[in-house]
Amino acid sequence: MAKIKLNDIDKKQIAEAVKKAESKTSGEIVTAFIRESYDYAVYEMSFAVIVSFIYFIAMMFFVSNMEAWLQARFWDYSQHYLIAFYGFSTFVVGALFYFLANVAAIDRLIVPKKIMQKKVHERALLHYMESGIYNTRDHTGILIFISTLEHRVELLADKGISVKIPLEQWQKIVENILGGVKQGDFVAKLCQSIEECGDLLAEHFPIKDDDTNELTNDIDVLEK
Repeated sequence: MAKIKLNDIDKKQIAEAVKKAESKTSGEIVTAFIRESYDYAVYEMSFAVIVSFIYFIAMMFFVSNMEAWLQARFWDYSQHYLIAFYGFSTFVVGALFYFLANVAAIDRLIVPKKIMQKKVHERALLHYMESGIYNTRDHTGILIFISTLEHRVELLADKGISVKIPLEQWQKIVENILGGVKQGDFVAKLCQSIEECGDLLAEHFPIKDDDTNELTNDIDVLEK
């Protein structure tokens, strides 16, 4: 998937799409974007430790070769040199692979997909509560939550919406956003999906005379 970067023009375009979509419905649409929903440090560290252990075991088969190599380079050689070499090199391998594990593509390989799905869902739920979507007047708020490291989009709807609009209809919108990420056309597809959300909400929750904008139209760019 393409790397997503949002500039001020993109953010304004998304906010305008939300404003337009909400102009025909009493529903509230909130968008949020985050680079990663969890740091996955425990998985990265475990990966580095496992690789270091495999390296150490593999190197045990070359003890005599390494000892001969060290003896040829140090006239005052002792077995402490061999122990130091094995310890230091194992540490270096572990540190290197821990660093590599922080690369997004590697993270996606070493962290189980179910764990990533769970963490994105948990982070989306947290933002759902933090942003006050659950507390709209008619309980007609939705959250479109994009987490780029995990390649996940979560769409959460309040209880007033979920009883009338089935999950399958939202899933099509989610797939459209993901398609935009894959094609490098994220902002356009997100704006299109926001408009689709507005149309869908308008069918069941048309605009009211006393309607007010309860939540921000701006996309929430989250750090953690």
